[in-house]
Amino acid sequence: MRIGISVCSSYRCEDPREGARYMVERAHAARAADLDTLFVGDHHVVPTPYYQNSVMLGRMLAEWHNKPAGALYLLPLWNPVLLAEQIGTLAAVMQGRFILQCALGGDQRQSAGMGVDFSRRVAMFTDALQIMRALWAGETVNHDRFWPIENARISPVPAAPVEVWVGASAVPAINRSARLADGWLAGPNLNLQAAAEQLNQYQQACAEHQRQPAAVALRRDIFIGATSQEAAALKQTYLQKGYRGFSEDALLTGSVNEVADELAAYAALGYTDVIVRNISADQGEALATIERLALVREQMRGQL
Repeated sequence: MRIGISVCSSYRCEDPREGARYMVERAHAARAADLDTLFVGDHHVVPTPYYQNSVMLGRMLAEWHNKPAGALYLLPLWNPVLLAEQIGTLAAVMQGRFILQCALGGDQRQSAGMGVDFSRRVAMFTDALQIMRALWAGETVNHDRFWPIENARISPVPAAPVEVWVGASAVPAINRSARLADGWLAGPNLNLQAAAEQLNQYQQACAEHQRQPAAVALRRDIFIGATSQEAAALKQTYLQKGYRGFSEDALLTGSVNEVADELAAYAALGYTDVIVRNISADQGEALATIERLALVREQMRGQL
């Protein structure tokens, strides 16, 4: 199982430069831990600082190495020509391949703030992906369904194909992921049983569409403590605050050995990748978790 990280993009800091520094430090730590992938997320029109993905990823790539990296984009909120151009440029400044994680976006307020009709987001998602793939192939694109695009071409185009992972949890969305994408990204709120059930749905959809996925990825919010007791205490602290509305068994916490064992169980189901995100808002605790992921990798290799 490959281990990647989605670096948190939201920080409550009096000086906004501090949150940006935290993201850069976490990218540096991820490289030092020799993680397999690096990502950032996508969110808009929020009252607290949320650092925008294309800009931050460009800075974080200076701390990264030659392994894949990318970002999540909520496609209906983006002009596809602009996004195709930004990804073409990011692909040109990085050593590894670019992975596009994408999703619909389920927040109506976010869509309204970006001037997007929430009810049209599924069709906008499908069209945007089709437009971007054509642009990356060097084609000239015209479109008048959602965006008035006339004779659009972009440069630079990515030197290597952009790998597309679609985040999905509902059955129709899982089916769409199998049909349109190179990989699937399961949600962070699943326990082991739910993850197995959704993986089975995805595998059935892949068989129906005669597709062989490049990646079957699972998101996990994580804290690795120096001891089991430290991890358990932090977990209870965040659960008591209603952490993202998640259930207790959806959070990946424990010692190095405990986390390695839990990830091995997901790998046994058939997940090829786990993309982790730090639970703790404390920068020291977040960096320590990233450092311990290197030990988790060693432990898992020893189990194979």
